[in-house]
Amino acid sequence: MTEPRKTVRLKPKAEARAIRHGFPWVYADELVTDRRTQALEPGALCVLEDGERRPLGLVTVNTKSKIIARVLDRDPEAVIDQAWFEARLARALDMRARLFDQPFYRLVHAEADGLPGVVIDRFGDAAVIQPNAAWAETHVEALAAALRAVTGVSTVIKNGTGRSRALEGLAEETVVMAGGVDAPIPVLMNGATYMADLMGGQKTGLFYDQRPNHAFAARLAQGAAVLDVFTHVGGFALAALAGGAASALAVDASASALGLAAEGAKAGGVAERFSTRQGDAFEVLEALGTEGARFYLVICDPPAFAPSKPALEAGLRAYERIARLAAPLVAPGGYLVLCSCSHAADLSSFRNACGRGIGRGGRRGQLIHTGFAGPDHPLLPQLAESGYLKSLVFRLD
Repeated sequence: MTEPRKTVRLKPKAEARAIRHGFPWVYADELVTDRRTQALEPGALCVLEDGERRPLGLVTVNTKSKIIARVLDRDPEAVIDQAWFEARLARALDMRARLFDQPFYRLVHAEADGLPGVVIDRFGDAAVIQPNAAWAETHVEALAAALRAVTGVSTVIKNGTGRSRALEGLAEETVVMAGGVDAPIPVLMNGATYMADLMGGQKTGLFYDQRPNHAFAARLAQGAAVLDVFTHVGGFALAALAGGAASALAVDASASALGLAAEGAKAGGVAERFSTRQGDAFEVLEALGTEGARFYLVICDPPAFAPSKPALEAGLRAYERIARLAAPLVAPGGYLVLCSCSHAADLSSFRNACGRGIGRGGRRGQLIHTGFAGPDHPLLPQLAESGYLKSLVFRLD
């Protein structure tokens, strides 16, 4: 006989309505954390009840995390096995297969795809799983088996690195779970070729989220000189060259990332118009200003300067500084693209910081476009954090 599931309960003043309406998280101060709850293993599956002991659904609990419970299923009796994962993955795959001609995309975008804390990026016959929550780490074998069954990929890599895992109390490790790769994988996007290092690259090896913003910027780059700061493996620069840019200078602190960007430029047949400059982005921007360099299109796509609320003010100052240093490098009538992937910085705050920076840089501009992540990074309406990416395009006078 199956032992009944353990239960956890919201505090009387906690808002159960939000959970019923689709909010996927319970914070530590909203849950009754008695000794029985504190004794639960990280990632334990429990039935969540409201203050009147009415079931709300099946959750995973980690008392070491500020997000103490994550909703897995509205059915409190749901069985989390390979078949359950297959159903979630099949639903996610159906949308991506309709949107993309080639199997290069984000297959699972965490809570928005019904798999809290799980990211899966697909690279043709290979896929990279990031199990960023304790429950996902516990069930990663079933998840990987379901991934192979649904998509047919032969290589599955677990990338267990990053800030999110540390917040869940998880160790860092990268493991080949099936198959293997012995070289970077070429990925075609927006006419450009990117080289994705699935084993040693940043995150899963490539950032798919900027795909539509790369395409928009490339339309502005025809015949122009382009500066791409925080380029990673070529980012905006390679898309701009594929779109007809006269030249592109790619800046990054990582020599290995710039090496992959150069490989992508060669593979895409644009190497003669592509150059790189390694160094701290702020220092390079200052140096370019001193040198009197000018570009028709300047893009700055930094890492998250405000990954959490305590870092928000410092992060906004950093975004303002980037805008201040970048604006003078834009030729009159040219364009400045400023991006943020910070969860804590909402669109309004980021836009205001950019506007202040452009003004402090001695320029004025029109905001002509606001971009977000592509449709393979769906937004869960109840969870603002799932819509993290912002891309602002200014025309400067």
